[in-house]
Amino acid sequence: MDSDEKRLGQWIGRQRSAHDHIGLERCQALQATLDLNRTPLQQGDALPPLWHWLYFWTIQARSGLGPDGHPALGGFLPPVGQARRMWAGSRVQFLQPLRIGEPAQQISTVVDVTVKQGGSGRLVFVTVEHEISGADGLCIVDQHDIVYRERTPQPKPQDRGKAAPTDARYSMPFQTDSNLLFRYSALTFNGHRIHYDREYARDAEGYPDLVVHGPLLATLMVDLASNAWPQRDISAFRFRGHRPVFDARPFRVCAKPGNGDSMELWVADSDGMLCMQGNADFSTAP
Repeated sequence: MDSDEKRLGQWIGRQRSAHDHIGLERCQALQATLDLNRTPLQQGDALPPLWHWLYFWTIQARSGLGPDGHPALGGFLPPVGQARRMWAGSRVQFLQPLRIGEPAQQISTVVDVTVKQGGSGRLVFVTVEHEISGADGLCIVDQHDIVYRERTPQPKPQDRGKAAPTDARYSMPFQTDSNLLFRYSALTFNGHRIHYDREYARDAEGYPDLVVHGPLLATLMVDLASNAWPQRDISAFRFRGHRPVFDARPFRVCAKPGNGDSMELWVADSDGMLCMQGNADFSTAP
């Protein structure tokens, strides 16, 4: 295990840079995809929190993809071997607005690689930090946690987990379908087959159905928080996934005020189980 971690640890410090234009069309497409009840966005508006995930695509030739649809590992990300990839969570700081219509740059750095042995086998945790700058300087710092779980001949069934809180002050029911998941995958250039290939999700990954994107759930959580306190800006957001949400099954996005200028958020599935949990910090009220 030590030699494995030492080998993979050589990827710590690797960087890559990408440039993009924060185009209005992708924002309009996400608004339409999610049927969000908000004023249509315009050029010059601040990009809503977490919508930076629509940009800075990792564009890889089809011949360079792994069996799960993601770019094959061993380039920017460490070669962890055959593993199931999951977006475990993120910690995001919003320092100043990134505006629609302006050019932007993202510098990504592998900041940590940790190998552990869990009940389901070998786990590799990789943390990548993305620094996103617009015309006026650094706007967003996004630390993204990825977990790679060892593949087994028979995928282990999902643990039942724990019950979600029942004391939400704000909540929003939601339900995806395969069309929504496909469109979100296209908007984020995410080729992970668990989100659109039902046969692959069931037979290769052991899921009962298509998996709703973790970033999509996080985006809905932040949207609920922004609508609950519309006169205030979100300055930071942290979230972690607990269990998957599956296609065509209703779930609820929930929130309640936390300590000080913060809000607690979570996603509960149709059985009332906790699927995702997060916390949003707000700027001080004007």
